[in-house]
Parts: sequence; structure tokens; C-alpha cells
Amino acid sequence: MIVVPVKEGENIEKALKKFKRKFEKTGVVKELRSRQAFEKPSVTNRKKMMRAIYVQQLHSVED
Repeated sequence: MIVVPVKEGENIEKALKKFKRKFEKTGVVKELRSRQAFEKPSVTNRKKMMRAIYVQQLHSVED
């Protein structure tokens, strides 16, 4: 459970912003979306490989 301490006289929008930040850090939404649509392991591996190639190309361009 996410707890956001609200100080005396603190703006509601500010407290909501804190809550949203904490909620994003937990990764709940990301996990929910990944569970909604099943992805085959071969597709997952392909995506990982493509990302690794992309990152490696970025690093080679920087050098």
C-alpha cells in the first residue's frame, strides 16, 4: 500500500503528484499491461536482442 504523508496546509495537487511518482516507481501499471496481453518467449527474446543491438550501436557511435 502506498502512503503519502501530507503536511499541514500542503496543496492537494502536490500530494497527488507525490502519489503518482510513488505509484510509477512501483511498476504496477507496467506489470498490469504486460499481463493483459501474453507475449511468446521467442518474441520477448527477440525484443531483448534488438534492444541490445540498438544500445550497442549507440555506444559505438559515441566512441
